[in-house]
Amino acid sequence: MSQTVKKAMMRRVILVLALVIGAFTLYFAIPGQTAKHVIPAANANESFTDTTQGCLAVFDERMRALHSKDTHDLCELTKGKVVMVVNTASQCGYTGQFEGLEALYQQYSNQDFVILGFPSDSFKQEHADEEKTADVCFVNFGVTFPMMATTAVLGSNANNVFKTLSAAANASPQWNFHKYVVSADGQQISSFASKIEPLDKQITDTIDAYLATN
Repeated sequence: MSQTVKKAMMRRVILVLALVIGAFTLYFAIPGQTAKHVIPAANANESFTDTTQGCLAVFDERMRALHSKDTHDLCELTKGKVVMVVNTASQCGYTGQFEGLEALYQQYSNQDFVILGFPSDSFKQEHADEEKTADVCFVNFGVTFPMMATTAVLGSNANNVFKTLSAAANASPQWNFHKYVVSADGQQISSFASKIEPLDKQITDTIDAYLATN
């Protein structure tokens, strides 16, 4: 084998290795790779204590429903329940997680568990028209859990629920489909990165553990 051929083969091997290393680097650089965090309410604040209405203070408000003039009473929806809160987007690589979220919701439909969906354009991947967002959620994926109107989930403009959860968990969403799971008594909060699928065992084990103490 000539030196020219050997050098060409070596360059090819180096190129392949560089591509493989680059792919791994990109994979781990994708927002939402961090594992879950469990935060006791002692590290949170009064937002995770019960109100006179019987729900946690963080959920003691009404929010407009997606593509509707109606409102969702978060207090009534969450009272005495384990709650998953998730920021969604209908033009994201993770949009397919709506399927898993709905399956999760149905899996625990006979238990004290609820999912609250918060469409957001904070990562520039949500439709400006709520009708289009609603079509993706309700028509394309058959979502039946409560979906709010589009709001911000980051920074000073974030809706109160996300602002409070981000501060308590010390973990703001790094991408769409970040998930928080809050125990019914507000004593525990788990934060799951975007890449963790809704039916992942980490999530279902957490929900089961929180339900067991409910």
